[in-house]
Amino acid sequence: MPKISSIRLRSIRNSFVLALAFIAFGSGVAQGQSLDIPAKKWGLSFGNSKEFNGLRFNFQDSGVIRIRGVNVTFWQPKKDNEESVVEGLSLGTIPGGGHVRGVQLGLLGVAGMKSVAGISIGGLGVGSGGDVVGINLGGLGVGAGRNLAGINIGGLGVGCGDNLVGFNLGGVGVGAGKNMAGVNFGGIGLGAGGNVAGITVGGLAAGAGENMTGINIAGIAVGCGHRLTGLTIAGIAAGAGDALTGLTLCGIAAGAPEVRGIAIAGGAVGGEAIKGIALAGAMVHVTTDGRMIGIAASPFNYIRGSVTGLTIGIVNYARSVKGVQLGIVNIVRDNPAGLKVLPVFNTSF
Repeated sequence: MPKISSIRLRSIRNSFVLALAFIAFGSGVAQGQSLDIPAKKWGLSFGNSKEFNGLRFNFQDSGVIRIRGVNVTFWQPKKDNEESVVEGLSLGTIPGGGHVRGVQLGLLGVAGMKSVAGISIGGLGVGSGGDVVGINLGGLGVGAGRNLAGINIGGLGVGCGDNLVGFNLGGVGVGAGKNMAGVNFGGIGLGAGGNVAGITVGGLAAGAGENMTGINIAGIAVGCGHRLTGLTIAGIAAGAGDALTGLTLCGIAAGAPEVRGIAIAGGAVGGEAIKGIALAGAMVHVTTDGRMIGIAASPFNYIRGSVTGLTIGIVNYARSVKGVQLGIVNIVRDNPAGLKVLPVFNTSF
């Protein structure tokens, strides 16, 4: 019997202490107060302490200045925490603050009003209105209003308003408002408003508003507004607004005003100027007054300008040739009458 009574007394005492803690916990939210043991700014805190170092429990942070240590909160901070700094280990449903640094684990998510840095894992997502830096895992997504850097993995997507740097994996897509650099994988697609550099893989498409440099691979298409440089592999097509440079492999078509390097397509390779080696299953095409410098091989090499080098095909057409056409029908438009169309080979006479 004495043993049973002792256990009951300890149980009652523990329940009483826990009840006091939760009363302080709730009143801290309502009144902006806290129960701090043994001191106001360090130790163990229950409630809405403004500045504290140690182990802290609160329902919802409001008007916080700086917290260091382990911060456990039930709900996301109020908007008046924009300038707060939370450092250490943050736990809760949606832990956050103005600037959040350290390790953040959120049942639903992690939210930093101005920045998030460190290791952040959110059941639904990780995000900040400013920068996000470090290792970030979001069940649905990872996002930043400004820059996003480090290792970022989102079940649906990863994105930011400015620059995206590091290793980024989005189940559906990856995107940046400005530049993207590093290793980037998008289940459906990825893109940036500015430049893309590094290894870029899109399930369907990959693109950039300006330049793309490095290894760029997509199931359907790769394209950019200016220069596409490096190794480019596209299931259907690759194109650039200014120049396509390097090794390009496409299922159907590859084209740009200027094509440099080696371009291979199941259908057509085309541009205003092609410099290098162009191989196509149907046609190599150079526009009016354009230039082909190097080697072109396809069933129909339609060079509506000049050729410097070698063209090999069933039908070869050019305005002028400094080199040789090899094929069944070889047409050099500027040749004298009788030499314009020749079998086997032709050149400018």
